[in-house]
Amino acid sequence: MKKLALLLVLAASLAGGSALAGKVGKDCTYKGKKLWGKVKFVDSFPDLKVQIVSAFPDLKVKMVNAFPDKCGKWKVVDSFPDIKIKIVTSFPDIKIKYVDAFPGVP
Repeated sequence: MKKLALLLVLAASLAGGSALAGKVGKDCTYKGKKLWGKVKFVDSFPDLKVQIVSAFPDLKVKMVNAFPDKCGKWKVVDSFPDIKIKIVTSFPDIKIKYVDAFPGVP
């Protein structure tokens, strides 16, 4: 019985670890892409697929007109973006929530 309990705890911890793998890091990057700066919304060939949610986001995003120099601050541009974003409703790379204050990793 103890072996079964230990096996269940081990399986749960491995599943939890893999579920968190690949999400936004403490350095505000996802797979080497920084999550601040100039963004362009595209329909094809995105660097990142995001889903907009109202609860439990991976990243809180504040849209700014100038100085997108900190985690979660995005400035929308038409040319020379730092990252290209595609908005999806399922199977996102990360989930974001738009905020007016305190952007970044929750």
